[in-house]
Amino acid sequence: MARWGAPGRFITASTVKVGIAAALLLAAQDDRRRLTPDERAAVGAMLRVSDNDAASALWAQLGGRRGVDAAHRRLGLVETAAAPGGWWGLTRTTADDQLALLRAVFAEPSPLGRQSRRWLGALLGTVAPEQRWGVTAASSAPAEVKNGWVPRSATGLWCVNSVGRIRRDGPEVLVAVLSDGQPSMAVGVAAVEDAARAVVRRLREPGAGRPGPDRSGGRA
Repeated sequence: MARWGAPGRFITASTVKVGIAAALLLAAQDDRRRLTPDERAAVGAMLRVSDNDAASALWAQLGGRRGVDAAHRRLGLVETAAAPGGWWGLTRTTADDQLALLRAVFAEPSPLGRQSRRWLGALLGTVAPEQRWGVTAASSAPAEVKNGWVPRSATGLWCVNSVGRIRRDGPEVLVAVLSDGQPSMAVGVAAVEDAARAVVRRLREPGAGRPGPDRSGGRA
């Protein structure tokens, strides 16, 4: 694992939508059922175009803070705390927890079944073109990504995040970049992309990788 910058807890903004989708899939697995057409449409809108209304509806369906926190624990997130009052974008997390979530989506073993992981990964690979910035800057190959961005009401400064899977000359790399205190969204996007490139460069250094598929990642 390569790390760039200092560890810490950050608000998720819309990156929490990956966790919401995974939580819904876990709930459906528990009930031994498939997602309904409406649920599939809501997850698709939430991930592909970052639809906030869809996220709010699914958050409520899952039982809000308590339900999402429980699902996050099953998915391996140990430092993530969902926000109260339906403010899902204010969920607090760490880059390590976001990497754990990405591993639950893209790697085995996972609490998510193979079909669920394949479908969720496919959605992250078809995010709207205007939202395909962030960790995707670290590779020219196809990538799966979910970004989050929001200005903080108290300061006017931006939280800008990006998580996803990229290809690194064949092997895959899971990358989570979380940031806060950005003077604008544009500056934040540039910083996130610089951080993603930095961790991937570090993973390319001699001795940094491991034989076979590389499921490492980074944080900033």
